[in-house]
Amino acid sequence: MKLRRPLFLSLLLLTGFFYYSQTGLTVIDSIKSGGVYRSYRLYIPTSYNGSKAFPLVLNLHGLSSSATEQQVYSNFMPIADTANFLVVHPEGSKNGSTQYWNVGIFGTTNDVGFLNELIDSLSVHYTIDQNAVYSCGLSNGGIMSYYLVCNLPAKLAAIASVAGTMFRSWYFSCDPKFAIPVMEIHGTEDGTIPYVGNSTAGANGLYMPIDTVVQRWVFHNHCNPSVITKSLPDVNSSDFSTVINYKYINGVDKSMVELYKVLGGSHSWPGAIPLFFHTNEDFNASAEIWRFFRQFKRNQFVTNVGVQERETLLNSVKVFPNPGSTFLTIVGPEGARYSVLGLDGKKLLTETVATTIDISQLNGGLYFLKIEKDNTRAMIKIIKE
Repeated sequence: MKLRRPLFLSLLLLTGFFYYSQTGLTVIDSIKSGGVYRSYRLYIPTSYNGSKAFPLVLNLHGLSSSATEQQVYSNFMPIADTANFLVVHPEGSKNGSTQYWNVGIFGTTNDVGFLNELIDSLSVHYTIDQNAVYSCGLSNGGIMSYYLVCNLPAKLAAIASVAGTMFRSWYFSCDPKFAIPVMEIHGTEDGTIPYVGNSTAGANGLYMPIDTVVQRWVFHNHCNPSVITKSLPDVNSSDFSTVINYKYINGVDKSMVELYKVLGGSHSWPGAIPLFFHTNEDFNASAEIWRFFRQFKRNQFVTNVGVQERETLLNSVKVFPNPGSTFLTIVGPEGARYSVLGLDGKKLLTETVATTIDISQLNGGLYFLKIEKDNTRAMIKIIKE
């Protein structure tokens, strides 16, 4: 996403007091990663003195934007001042004057490595709660948050994406071994990353539909499929948009998935100064992201004994032939229950304890075999030819 430069510069001038009146301090620094120096802006609230470990939020800018623009536009500073956490705004990779995050299809720069090293470097110089490191971002930065948790899941406690999604090229291969709380905030009239996805961008550039992405994480986290729905008050009717909030709760290790569906919303950050038409003003995305993040700690997912139990269950089940066309034969532990789910997490074949499952009525494609035994659940990918 590219902010309108003249308008954005005017915003900086008009809101200079608001921006610089924050009680904390912005430190501009860099680290060497991949042989080059990569810059970042770290916001430190005045309550930080090093004696207590603070959470860390990575806040990633959009395509052709910058760390400065993302810091001002999303404006986490007053929230960090009162809630006591650090916010780092890294600069993405550069292609000429354009900055971006390499989400597996842009160039060869290892941005996962850079952000991993950035977390480690900040942890050396600041007292950071290693169980409370989170990532969020706008557009390309939201996509990078998904890509980061797919490739560096053990470092993050939760992620949030505003106007982002997952690319088809790595959507199916993303498979963290533990639960990942996810929040998505997306407008239905987003013309840059369409809510319904994009089927014309090619195999690598295909944007997955937002509802599919949400259900994928609901399924991954084993959340209750019965959604809790709430319509937000239409505080500002002149923004031409309204909001429905969807919560999927009671996932493994108390994980959850949340969606803010902005009906009529554009490719923008709700609650920010409306640089774009149809920027929703009924809620503050930054405040809701922090409310979501603060519920989760990394060690409740990564070191929980449930991770080991799921690994044991997965290793005890064999499925063949896979790919298959008619029947799946399952060899697994006694008392295990099996069902076949679609990519959206919907159950397509009734739960069974049988050692063979008839998949002949399914269309060709990718599905998931859900395995349940006692209080442990796991999934295996299956392919119908």
